[in-house]
Amino acid sequence: MSEIKADPRLAAVEERLGHRFRDPGLLRDALTHPSLAAGPGRRRTRGGASPYERLEFLGDRVVGLAVAEMLWRRFPNEPEGDLSRRFTALVSQEPMAEIAQELDLGSALILCAGTEKDNGRSNPSILSDACEAVIGAVFADAGFDTARALVERLWSSRIDREAEPPRDAKTALQEWAQGRGLPLPCYEVLAQEGPSHAPTFRVRVSVERTGDAEAEGTSKRNAERAAAEILLSLITSKEENA
Repeated sequence: MSEIKADPRLAAVEERLGHRFRDPGLLRDALTHPSLAAGPGRRRTRGGASPYERLEFLGDRVVGLAVAEMLWRRFPNEPEGDLSRRFTALVSQEPMAEIAQELDLGSALILCAGTEKDNGRSNPSILSDACEAVIGAVFADAGFDTARALVERLWSSRIDREAEPPRDAKTALQEWAQGRGLPLPCYEVLAQEGPSHAPTFRVRVSVERTGDAEAEGTSKRNAERAAAEILLSLITSKEENA
């Protein structure tokens, strides 16, 4: 019996991906969190690297190239700046984690007891990394054409739903400040809590003579974006009531 047939969780992921692995070990590696990868019997490279992290690295590049090509073909008249904003929004942690949830990767993750206890199966950062690792595994198993077809299937609806290039909250806040001759927004990390594999950041953003706002996120970038959104909302509310 193959490794995937012996594990119904892996078989279910394979079915949702629409790809049957020639090397089942690649899918298992892509779903084995590095906190567990160092355990007895787990595969590691000669240099001690986790196969999960290596597949995550590979998958990040595969997704990037595939999404960039999709945008280049879908929007032939858009300038580089607009394409870049679309690209950044599509390959950020949030859509990666959403896709991982659609594929139900969380239920198939192989985690250590500590990560399991810390709700690792629903942690956006872990889900995002697992999504990249699984796509890296598909590329390693079957090549770019197969991986690109998977990315196109998973990302097409997300590309189609944005008629206009999205504006990141941090970019919008920066443009608001520049438009009024104010210094650029200042971001400050107030705290970092939780385990290293699932940290929580608290960030404050401030704009001179305007105010500040604080927010939390599973990465510094997410916390900064959330804080910028809150401050923009406060600014908008003040301007509407002025």
